[in-house]
Amino acid sequence: MGRIRKWLGRPWGVAALVVGLAVAGVGLYWFQPWKLWADETVKDAIPTASGTPAPATPRTLASGELISHEHRTRGSVKVLQLADGTRTLRLENLDTSNGPDLRVWITDAAVKDGTAGWRVFDDGKYVSLGKLKGNKGDQNYALPAGLDLKQYTSVSIWCDRFDVSFGAAALART
Repeated sequence: MGRIRKWLGRPWGVAALVVGLAVAGVGLYWFQPWKLWADETVKDAIPTASGTPAPATPRTLASGELISHEHRTRGSVKVLQLADGTRTLRLENLDTSNGPDLRVWITDAAVKDGTAGWRVFDDGKYVSLGKLKGNKGDQNYALPAGLDLKQYTSVSIWCDRFDVSFGAAALART
């Protein structure tokens, strides 16, 4: 205890303590390690068109299965067209790790297995559909009206903080 008091009694000791605490605080904010143990489950219902007399079953325009990249990721992806013509990207049975600043992207990049596919999704065109609502469950994301599905052929669960894909799916038109 005496050594610590002697060390903190010097000007450089206090400065080192302050810098160490600042670095630890920034590191905790940046990496958010507590998210590795905190799951967020979402259970969005299958969307229906508003203003239609009876809820019509959406038509599936494209679909795919998620593969793992930086983190183990499973689930399926569907592009649904509702009776009113609007389109929704649906994640079903999603199971991935939680993390800082996760987004859902629809992109023009080819899906590659392993580490070769971790960082390709921001190389070309992509549209962010918003923050990932949760790392588990079923989720819906509205697609922009003019989005050309012939150009955007994959979906990535993208960590914007570290520029890496947690998982991705190639979209096959149905």
